[in-house]
Amino acid sequence: MAAVQPSVEMTTQQGPPAASYSPARDGGGGRSAEDEEKEKAAAIDNWLPISATRNAKWWYSAFHNVTAMVGAGVLGLPYAMSQLGWGAGITIMLLSWVITLYTLWQMVEMHEMVPGKRFDRYHELGQHAFGDRLGLWIVVPQQLVVEVGVNIVYMVTGGTSLQKFHDVLVCGDAACEGGRKIRLTYFIMIFASCHFVLAQLPNFDSISGVSLAAAVMSLSYSTIAWGASVSKGRVPDVDYGLRATTPPGKVFGFLGALGTVAFAYAGHNVVLEIQATIPSTPEKPSKKPMWKGVVVAYLVVALCYFPVSFVGYWAFGDSVDGDILVTLNRPRWLIALANMMVVIHVIGSYQIYAMPVFDMIETVLVKKLRFPPGLTLRLIARTVYVAFTMFIAITFPFFDGLLSFFGGFAFAPTTYFLPCIMWLAIYKPKRFSLSWFTNWICIILGVLLMVLAPIGGLRQIIISAKTYKFYQ
Repeated sequence: MAAVQPSVEMTTQQGPPAASYSPARDGGGGRSAEDEEKEKAAAIDNWLPISATRNAKWWYSAFHNVTAMVGAGVLGLPYAMSQLGWGAGITIMLLSWVITLYTLWQMVEMHEMVPGKRFDRYHELGQHAFGDRLGLWIVVPQQLVVEVGVNIVYMVTGGTSLQKFHDVLVCGDAACEGGRKIRLTYFIMIFASCHFVLAQLPNFDSISGVSLAAAVMSLSYSTIAWGASVSKGRVPDVDYGLRATTPPGKVFGFLGALGTVAFAYAGHNVVLEIQATIPSTPEKPSKKPMWKGVVVAYLVVALCYFPVSFVGYWAFGDSVDGDILVTLNRPRWLIALANMMVVIHVIGSYQIYAMPVFDMIETVLVKKLRFPPGLTLRLIARTVYVAFTMFIAITFPFFDGLLSFFGGFAFAPTTYFLPCIMWLAIYKPKRFSLSWFTNWICIILGVLLMVLAPIGGLRQIIISAKTYKFYQ
């Protein structure tokens, strides 16, 4: 697999550049210390996961983005609809799809806005927009909260789906009791076990097969979810009112639903890292194949999100569960299959979101703390990270509340309005122009989402914690 130039340089040259010989600089004794440092830095960049390869095709962009976006979020959308109602629910779903497609286009465009440079990481773009120090502090904490938060939620999702798969096959329609009942904790540990192995795959190209399988599974289980809902039909006495019965409950439920919707559109946090794997030249910039893949991905997202949201809510109304596959019980074999598809998909999604985190951890260990790059460092660092996300997931397995809280707290900034702020800071569109108005509308809506949505999610977590016994 060919190595390439460091992440921020656009070039067709393979491998690190040859060090130039300058007797004037080294006294005639060979390469200078400066050249050796450049070679060493290039070798480190070629070892780090994000900047290791640039061999991806446009369809890699398509299935990576599908895997990153569709996942735990789609399963909670019917529940969000039950908290929003038909009018608000349809409006927010469609508006979110349009806004996030627009902000994703902005990020694809800004990846190579400076001739000769590529912003391969979200924080690199932030540093260009806001300055080296401020950009780092604005972007990195939010991106880490998003990516680590997603990995924790996917641990819970994987464990919950494994548990449902087991219960449907072993216990059938009755609830599992006695010796047949296995706690969610063990299913989360089973799900985590595969990540201790997959986490050792070095970069995005190496997980392409896993990501492709995950993308296919997402479309498959989404189709099963809304197809089974249509087959089952509307439940007797279905109620399309808001699921909460008290005014405070309705308000908090509405706010939590906003966070769930925000969580569903989370692919922006890894889009620059995905685009970094696509080759680029001045004649054929990476933004063209990347955008082609994004458009295909968003069409798939629409095919997954809208039918599941609207058909699921149509069938079950305000009685739908936080995970629609939990609501569906028949046919048993199909629901079991759908839950296993969810498990396969979130395995791929976990790896997509973990890769930028691995890149940050390994960058700090190698460049700041001066650890030598190699297999041992990668094995220890990534194993510790997987164990950490597993531990948090076991401790706080509140699926509904986690979606809402993380969706509003961190996904709204990085997905809905931070790209718009960067666009305004860099391109400086004319005041009161269409671009200026569009970006400010997205910023205002995104800030409202960031402030309001976590309130509902936090309330749901508190309510769930009252009846939950840790590690029981």
